[in-house]
Amino acid sequence: MTRPRPYARLLPAAVAILALSLSACGAKAGADSVATAESCVDTSGDTVKIGFLNSLSGTMAISEKTVFDSLSLAAKEINDAGGVLGKQLQVVSEDGQSEPTVFAEKAQKLISSDCVAAVFGGWTSASRKAMLPVFESNDSLLFYPVQYEGLEASPNIFYTGATTNQQIIPGLDYLKEQGVTKLFLVGSDYVFPRTANKIINAYAAANDIEIVGEEYAPLGHTDFATIVGKVASSGAGAVFNTLNGDSNVAFFKEYQNVGLKADTMPVLSVSIAEEEVGGIGVENVEGQLTAWNYYQTVDSPANAAFVAAFKAAYGENRVTSDPMEAAYTSLYLWKGMVEKAESFDVGAIQDAAGGVTFDAPEGTVTVNGENHHIAKTAYVGEIAADGLIYPVWTSDGPIEPDPFLTTYDWAADLS
Repeated sequence: MTRPRPYARLLPAAVAILALSLSACGAKAGADSVATAESCVDTSGDTVKIGFLNSLSGTMAISEKTVFDSLSLAAKEINDAGGVLGKQLQVVSEDGQSEPTVFAEKAQKLISSDCVAAVFGGWTSASRKAMLPVFESNDSLLFYPVQYEGLEASPNIFYTGATTNQQIIPGLDYLKEQGVTKLFLVGSDYVFPRTANKIINAYAAANDIEIVGEEYAPLGHTDFATIVGKVASSGAGAVFNTLNGDSNVAFFKEYQNVGLKADTMPVLSVSIAEEEVGGIGVENVEGQLTAWNYYQTVDSPANAAFVAAFKAAYGENRVTSDPMEAAYTSLYLWKGMVEKAESFDVGAIQDAAGGVTFDAPEGTVTVNGENHHIAKTAYVGEIAADGLIYPVWTSDGPIEPDPFLTTYDWAADLS
């Protein structure tokens, strides 16, 4: 029996709430939305426009500027190799300013005014949720490069970062294998951490793990004395960290200040990659853990070429990271879809997407045509003194995406 496409399972309440912020421009939310205007994408000449939408200012700039750089590298490589269907890529870049409403506004501009064929970017789930009804109502494509909380699939979004069963659950499995029975949850106060922690609570209940504390801080928050104090007195065996952006700098400095150490109460983070390590200060995070699907230290010819090209473009002191690699990969996957479809048309690309592959730095990836995610290998890594992250645990090959956690009995009530 053919399984129903998952797009209808989008959380209607979340979409309806987000639609309120877009009502002034007439956008309709929901997976069943129809396009409100004809596409203005122009493919008659030698170029085709694409949009990059990243936070180049605000609290998320510490992370998102790196994604812009890797997208720019991919665009240059593709253009140097002849473009897409013989057309050179013309990049139109916008700053999301670390504000979800700005992401929605700039997405609308890129689609309806700049007439781009696809948009690449976003980081926080709040930004993605704000953009989702814009792309669905305009029948346009967003390629989203960051791990997220799952429980979503849209025909107008391709998710090239990890979903929950490819990052969060493997991270929890690792902590359980290490004997952790008490866990403290710390996160930023927005969609991703709160949804992720609902999933973590459900996992914990099914795996004899006690959640001894759950605390949230606004994005950009810098005073973690109270939260870290609660962590220190909680008796936790480990902390699961879903803080985003530069809040991590303040959190880990305070963690060090009160004498908490990786070897006594490790922190496993899902939003700290190589670029953020430098911003936080390696002395504050050495020995701490991360869960991702790519590290600069991945040993493969494709990754060696990617790292060399990135350093040649931006400097030998620069590092690569999971969201950067997923963004770089997303542009090549879009190219593969367009070339398979022999068209820049959204419907043709959606129909052609399933089975498109790319020999990515993280390993060969394949697009799931049903839920628009990709299979990914999971890694738990440890931050070393050189600022790089080295795997200490790896999954047995790529994990098929399961954004609605349908294969986990304990998650039955989540979606």
